[in-house]
Amino acid sequence: MDTHDVDAIRQTINMAKLQEQKTEHLHNLLRQQLPQLHDAIQLPEEDSVNTLADFVTRYIEHVPDFIEAISDLTEQAGLYEHASVFLKIAKDYFLQPPTIIEGHTGMDALMDEAYLAHRLMEEINDRFIGRCGIPLAPMDMTRSNLIIHHLIGEPFANELDMAVQYSVEVLMNQDKVFSTEQFQQYAEEHRHRGWAEELERWPCLAGDLAINLNFSEPTPNALH
Repeated sequence: MDTHDVDAIRQTINMAKLQEQKTEHLHNLLRQQLPQLHDAIQLPEEDSVNTLADFVTRYIEHVPDFIEAISDLTEQAGLYEHASVFLKIAKDYFLQPPTIIEGHTGMDALMDEAYLAHRLMEEINDRFIGRCGIPLAPMDMTRSNLIIHHLIGEPFANELDMAVQYSVEVLMNQDKVFSTEQFQQYAEEHRHRGWAEELERWPCLAGDLAINLNFSEPTPNALH
């Protein structure tokens, strides 16, 4: 895997974090949202803004980690040629942000871009599960995505969802990954032995399991 793009994403994130230290732009946005937060998002009474900002930061930082992990995972399985198409879109959300994000800056913009990337992988995993009974990779960012969807707010978050769904529809119609021998072997192997080996090697694939916010279990569609 070419690490240049992933390094560029991490550099972009680091620059935005430095900017945030000076401007506190994201912190101010989150502070304004605290009174409107959904009941399913439970924060400590003290330091709630910093706790929420830390969650957003780790959500953003997770993107280059999972790009690396999925690249290695699919490369070893002989599926990288197919996965690279989706991963390129996820990287481009950061390196060449779509015009829909214009007007947002710093960590605020990266939250939108990370949401696009995470939602892309959520949609792809859903399609793989529907067709083959297993995900492309053992990551589940659903709850985190719901929280970020709420923080971004509607209708803009819905517009981002539509952009992701359009990309997935186009790519899945073009890609023949499900019919390849490599993917059939990949699916059969993981149906039998699970994902323990991958999760041990790439703990970032555990997704929101690493996030320490104290969320109550939301009811279906609670954050929409």
